[in-house]
Amino acid sequence: MPAASTAATRISDLPGPPGLPLVGNVLQISLPHFHEQLEAWRRQYGDAYRVRIWSRQFVVMGDPQVAAEALRDRPGTDSRTERVSSTATEMGFGGLFASNGEKWRRQRPMVMAAFDPGHIKRYVPALLQVARRLSGRWERAARQGEVIDVQGDLMRYTVDVIAGLAFGADINTLEGDQDVIQQHMDKIFPALFRRTLAPFPYWRHVKLPADRALDQHLDAFRGAVQGFVAAARERMDANPALREEPTNLIEAMIAARDRPGNALTDEDVAANVATMLLAGEDTTANTLAWMMVLLARHPWALERATAEVRRALGENRVVTRLDQLDALQFVEACSHETMRLKPVAPILPQQAERDTVLGGIAIPKGTMCIFLMRGGTSDARHFARPEAFDPDRWLREEAGAAKRIAMPFGAGPRMCPGRYLALLEMKMAVATLLGGFRLDSVESADGGAVEERLAFTMAPTPLVMRLSRR
Repeated sequence: MPAASTAATRISDLPGPPGLPLVGNVLQISLPHFHEQLEAWRRQYGDAYRVRIWSRQFVVMGDPQVAAEALRDRPGTDSRTERVSSTATEMGFGGLFASNGEKWRRQRPMVMAAFDPGHIKRYVPALLQVARRLSGRWERAARQGEVIDVQGDLMRYTVDVIAGLAFGADINTLEGDQDVIQQHMDKIFPALFRRTLAPFPYWRHVKLPADRALDQHLDAFRGAVQGFVAAARERMDANPALREEPTNLIEAMIAARDRPGNALTDEDVAANVATMLLAGEDTTANTLAWMMVLLARHPWALERATAEVRRALGENRVVTRLDQLDALQFVEACSHETMRLKPVAPILPQQAERDTVLGGIAIPKGTMCIFLMRGGTSDARHFARPEAFDPDRWLREEAGAAKRIAMPFGAGPRMCPGRYLALLEMKMAVATLLGGFRLDSVESADGGAVEERLAFTMAPTPLVMRLSRR
C-alpha cells in the first residue's frame, strides 16, 4: 500500500455516530449485536466512518475491495490488534491465530502442512468413523423422539474431527456422556470478545467472580491440551520414525521444537493445539448450525440437497467414500451461500503496523480498523438479490467474482489454513443428516426468533432440531 499522503482523507474528517465524553459510543452498543450495530451505521454513514469505544478510536470499513487489499497485504501493513494478540496469548492460545511478524512466519508452514488436502485425505477413514458416530447419536434421538441440541452435537462432531486430524487423538465426545472439553471451550471465545472491547485490562489487576470462574475453565482446558501433547510425545518416544515423518500437526510441532537451534517453544506447541481446538470447533459448528436453519427455511433447497445426497450415497445412509462428497456440488454451494449470509466472523479488527493509505483514508501507524465482512455480500452492487438464499449463484459463472467479495476464510497469507477441512466437514455433516434422516424442524430453543449472537464468532441463538429416520 502507498505511504500516507496529505491528499488522503484524515480520520477526523470521517463521519460517524456522535458519542459521549469518556465512553464514546459504548452506550449505543450491545456486545451480542455489536456487528449489527456497525452494519447499521454503515448504511447511515457509508463505507468508511469512525467510531469510539471508550478511549479507543476505530475506523470502520465496509468496502470489500478495501478489505481485500488490506487482508492480502497482511502481515505487512495490518496485523491482529495488540489487545486481541495479548489477551489471546495470556488465555493460552497465542499460537498462529494471535501471532504477528516473525513468530507468525515461523509457525505458519507447519500448520499449513497439517491441513494440506493430501494429509486430510489420508485421514478420511477416521473422519468417516466420526460421521458414523454422529449418525448413531441422531439415530437414538430420532428413535426416542428427543429434541437435539444442534450446536452441542455439531461442536462434539467438529472437535472430534480436529482432535483426530491435528492431534491423532480419538476423544470420541459424540459417544461420551460428558462434555469434558466443550464445557470449558465454550467459555473462552466469549471471554476473549468481552476483554477485547473492555476499556482497560482490569483482570490483570483485579479478578471479578466471572474472571475467577474463567480461570478455572482455562486451567481445565490447558490440562486437556497438555494431555494431547504428552500423549503425542509418548507415541514419538515409542516410534522415533515419527520425528522424521510426523503424521499430524502436534507431532510436526514437537519434532520441530526438539531440533537443536529451533526457535519454537513448548508454549508455542501448546498454544497452537489450543488454537486448533477452539477455532476448528466453533467456526465450522456454527456455520453448520446456520446452514440447517437456512435449509429448514427454504424447503426447495432442502429437497434438492436431500436428493443430491441420496443419489451420491445410493443405498447407504452415511458416506462411505470420499468421492461421494465430491459429488455434492449443491450442498457445497449451500455452504458458500450460508457463509455469505451468516459469516461466523462478520467483523475483522486489525491494527496498522505502519503509516498507510487505505481506501483513500490516511491511516497512521497504530490505528485500529474494523472490516465489515458482510459489507460487500449484502450489497446489490456485488450480488443480485443479496438478501435471498440462492446457492445456485455459486454454481454459475459469477462464482469466481463472488468468492473475491465473500471472504469467509479471509484472504492473503493469513487465510484460514483449515478451509479445505471445514468444507469437507460441512459436506460430511449435511450428508449424514440428509442421508439418514428427514429434517422435521429447526428452531430456537426458547421458541422465539432465531437471532444472531456475536461472541467473537457469530452464532445463532441456541437451536433445537427434530429428526425422523429415513
